[in-house]
Amino acid sequence: MIENEFFRFSTGKATDQGRVRDHNEDSLMTRQDFGVWVVADGMGGHDAGDFASQAITHEVASVGMSSSLQDLTARFMERLTRAHDTIRAHPSVQQGGTVGSTVVALLTFEDTYACIWSGDSRIYLLRDGQLVQQTTDHTEVQELLSNGAISEAEAETWPRKNVITRAVGVWDDPRCDIIEGQLQDGDVFLLCSDGLTEHLSDSDIHDHLEGIGSGDATQDVCNELITVTLDRGAKDNVTCVVMQCMAQDGGV
Repeated sequence: MIENEFFRFSTGKATDQGRVRDHNEDSLMTRQDFGVWVVADGMGGHDAGDFASQAITHEVASVGMSSSLQDLTARFMERLTRAHDTIRAHPSVQQGGTVGSTVVALLTFEDTYACIWSGDSRIYLLRDGQLVQQTTDHTEVQELLSNGAISEAEAETWPRKNVITRAVGVWDDPRCDIIEGQLQDGDVFLLCSDGLTEHLSDSDIHDHLEGIGSGDATQDVCNELITVTLDRGAKDNVTCVVMQCMAQDGGV
């Protein structure tokens, strides 16, 4: 468990290749000491997808100590750009292939946080019993939903449901969205690849995260989420990181 002046942080993490895939293209990285949690979901087939997601986690692991949330965000984006350039230089890209990775990152500094993402991996926040998705999927189907072109019911069976519109390493530069907020005592964050959300509803996720309570059970919850996904068929690689935020005595 890592702490700062305001909060103590407990982290659980788990990843699995799933029931269908023969290798795991997901990667994760947690550096509580720097205030950084990351999940990346690579694409590009054998070696290339692994390479892409690992390029991201390798680079951002060196983000170091920061002086503010804005400084931490800038450090993170600089390293994400390095990873992007590394992916673009992969031999498969030079031969005309597509290699890239989604990314979701949770950054914290003192009593603030930022969520950064590209693609359809997600970050959820459970606060006061309410589960709220912090990220908005960068997918064709989400764009259609946002524009009112299709309904939620139609989106469930849309033929191009899994086509993403952003990923690191695919276009000329990393294309990310960023939101910021204030941390509160008891906040629980989930970072996950789409291999989890393909099989678990928001209601499922809520029930598992709520089970953390006030104890240090983040790893148990991660293990449960992976187990349930595997039990439901796990068509894709599945990765999750759970972080619980607890106020210091007499703190926030």
